[in-house]
Amino acid sequence: MKAMQQGRRFLKKIKFNPTNTKIKGLVFHHNVPESPYVKDRKHKEPETDILDPEEHPSLLDFQEKCPPGGENSVIFYTTSLRGVRKTFEDCSNVRFLLNSFKIKIQERDVSMDMGYKEELWEILGGRVIPPKVFVKGRYIGGANEIIGLHERGELKKLLEEVPSNGGIVNNVCNSCANLRFLICTSCNGSRKVYEEKEDDHHHHKEDNEFCIKKCNDCNENGLVKCPFCC
Repeated sequence: MKAMQQGRRFLKKIKFNPTNTKIKGLVFHHNVPESPYVKDRKHKEPETDILDPEEHPSLLDFQEKCPPGGENSVIFYTTSLRGVRKTFEDCSNVRFLLNSFKIKIQERDVSMDMGYKEELWEILGGRVIPPKVFVKGRYIGGANEIIGLHERGELKKLLEEVPSNGGIVNNVCNSCANLRFLICTSCNGSRKVYEEKEDDHHHHKEDNEFCIKKCNDCNENGLVKCPFCC
C-alpha cells in the first residue's frame, strides 16, 4: 500500500506524456499508429538518398538569356589573358568541368575578339567578366555557380540534353590548337591592306597609286575565327 502511494506521488511530480517511451528507465507501452511513410521506409533506401526535385533544378529554372547561336548548345565565355590570375583560373576550372562531361562546347574568348565581349555585356546588361556559361539559351552563371552545381550533383542533369562531342577528350584542332582564331591571311595580322588606286586623269597602270586601307576580314587583333572548329 505504501509503495502504491509513493508511485502516485512520483507520477504527479513529472509531466506525463503518453507519447514518451522512456522516462528515467521506465518504459510505457502505448498504442500509437505507425506512420505509413516510416513503415515503408524500412524496405527502402535511407531518407538521405531520396532525391528532392527542388534540389535538382531543370533548365527552366534559370533565366532565359540566349547568346547568338546558343539555342541548342553550351556557350562558354572565357578569357585567355593571364593578367588577372583569379579570372584566368576560374575560366580554366570551368573549362575542365565542362569538358569532363564530353559535350559540345562553344568557347568565346572575349580577350581575342572584342565582339564577344560586347555580345556578353549586352546579354547580361553590364560589364561582366568571364567565365559565364549558357546552356540551351539559359544563363547558368559564373565559376561559383557552376562549381556549386557540380558539387551538388546538379550540373550533370542540366547538361543531359546537350549533344555529345563523340567521347573525345582534350581534342586539339590541327589548325588553331584550340585558340579558335587564326592570323588573317589578307593582312597577315597587320589590319592594313594595300590597294591600287587608279588616278581619275590617268589610265596607265604605271600611273596607279597605292593606298592603305583597314582590313575588313579580321577583328581588332588581326585575327579571324578558325573555320575548322568554330
